Amino acid sequence: MEKDLTIKGGEFLLKKTEANAVFIPEEFDEEQQMIAQTCDDFLETEVFPNLDRIDAQEEGLMRSIVEKAGELGLLGVSIPEEYDGFGQSFVTSMLASERMGAGCSFAVAFSAHTGIGSLPIAYYGNHEQKQKYLKKLATGEWAGAYCLTEPGAGSDANSGKTKAVLSEDGKHYILNGQKMWITNGGFADVQTVFAKIDNDRVLSAFIVEREWDGVVLNPEEKKMGIKGSSTRQIFYNDVKVPVENLLGKRGEGFRIALNILHMGRIKLGGNVLGAAKRAITQSVNYANERKQFGTLIANFGSIKHKLGEQVIKTFTTESAVYRVSKDIDDAIEIYMAKEGCDYGRAVMDAFGQYGAEAAIMKVFGSEALDYVVDETVQIMGGMGFSAEMPADRAYRDSRINRIFEGTNEVNRLIVADTIIKRGQKNHIALFEKAKELVAGLDNLTDSFESKGYYEDKSNIAENFKNVALMLMEVAVNKFDRKLVHEQEVLNSLSDILMAAYVAESTVLRVQKIEATQNSDNLGIYKDMLDVYLFEASSEVYKHAMDAIHSIEDEAMTDKLIKGVKVYTNVPGVNTKDARRRIADKLIEENKYCF
Repeated sequence: MEKDLTIKGGEFLLKKTEANAVFIPEEFDEEQQMIAQTCDDFLETEVFPNLDRIDAQEEGLMRSIVEKAGELGLLGVSIPEEYDGFGQSFVTSMLASERMGAGCSFAVAFSAHTGIGSLPIAYYGNHEQKQKYLKKLATGEWAGAYCLTEPGAGSDANSGKTKAVLSEDGKHYILNGQKMWITNGGFADVQTVFAKIDNDRVLSAFIVEREWDGVVLNPEEKKMGIKGSSTRQIFYNDVKVPVENLLGKRGEGFRIALNILHMGRIKLGGNVLGAAKRAITQSVNYANERKQFGTLIANFGSIKHKLGEQVIKTFTTESAVYRVSKDIDDAIEIYMAKEGCDYGRAVMDAFGQYGAEAAIMKVFGSEALDYVVDETVQIMGGMGFSAEMPADRAYRDSRINRIFEGTNEVNRLIVADTIIKRGQKNHIALFEKAKELVAGLDNLTDSFESKGYYEDKSNIAENFKNVALMLMEVAVNKFDRKLVHEQEVLNSLSDILMAAYVAESTVLRVQKIEATQNSDNLGIYKDMLDVYLFEASSEVYKHAMDAIHSIEDEAMTDKLIKGVKVYTNVPGVNTKDARRRIADKLIEENKYCF
């Protein structure tokens, strides 16, 4: 009997997850910790001493650092052992992404190479393609890039104009077109290029080598941040691509692109953690050194508020990131057990399964990091605005995260739209539960009775889900197929869905820490959970009110408002003291220590 997924994509809304079923960062084993330490050591040795040289795009420097990472095996964490990789789990690859995420511009080059630059070949390539290209990518002998975006086709990737036409002798595809914003474009030896064959409606994917005739690179782009990341336009002028370099099947390129983007979005959730933890450490280092009015600014309540909130946003992001990462590992294992499913397809199907959760991590994580680095500048005051301080680079580098891997606007739409469509296609029993909730609004009563710490917190997260479910039911009934054009309503739904997913993930993490770990920080973790749930309840209420009044269903408005008030009514929390306790621990350790 085939094993099925415990929680399908989007099904977190409908099923209650037990704490023992999730993975938490406190469970990393010795091998994973060694990989993480290798990443940390690499950054300390090869990257941090050279940040100014990297940002100046010193000729050959970034390429040489990428190659050194390959020599240590850091480029092959996700690549099967038969192609000179480590064949590690997705959770382990996320840990490597997190640690490297602290590496400023290098983090972008590393992530592009190990993710979108290598994995399309790893997951969709045939054996010959993997032998020829993947081994060199795993070792760093070659660098990789991913060429999807075009000047007239950003978020709408399938509208690209790049064309491939089969040659008369049938041995080559003749490739013509233009790609832009190509990370690693200046030094990547091999590119995954998306184009339409003849007059196909959908994209196909090709493996292209930089040295082939007709591949032309524009000069480096001048960017606001991630200045050391090579970003170029690439032109393809009658490039002869051997037919054996078609990646996957004809017309499969759009699916490849989508699934690789799902992967990239989740990985971005890991990347921002490394950057956030480094910025928080820089914040508290400064607060512990800077004196004003005769005392360290770390002693001021306003500074403690900022430090505490930086930690909360990072901790909650981390809780959700590793939860979905383990779900992906479980899905890969289950898909692999099915007859006729190879590893690459299993991985891609797993990413596709959790597309909504991937978009959640991309949006929530990038906005959490933006808060963290903004407050790092603020904590440093005038010095934070100086280009001589590390806050300058962190602030500028962070801004791109809300744009690439699909803008946050697009990803917000993906969150709600994907889950709604999964319900409409009966992949999950979404509307059965939603209809029950709407039908029960008349009998809903506002009474709170404590049933124990974790059950109370879990019920708060469940209530956030209930708000999302009943609003999705009413919105779909009101707008039907036109809902896709009501982007403001979808955005409100997505913000509620994100709050629900992150809230539950954090509840489960703290509960599992208490059950399985001997942690001196348990009280601090409960403070983080208390503050997040209390403040998220107000955000859920606000987004729900926006949605209700935008839907304008007169028969339902009063009932929905009543339901939202009940579902977002949570016990009060002394957020001031909770944040101060979090900040005091951070100040004591003088580094991110959670």
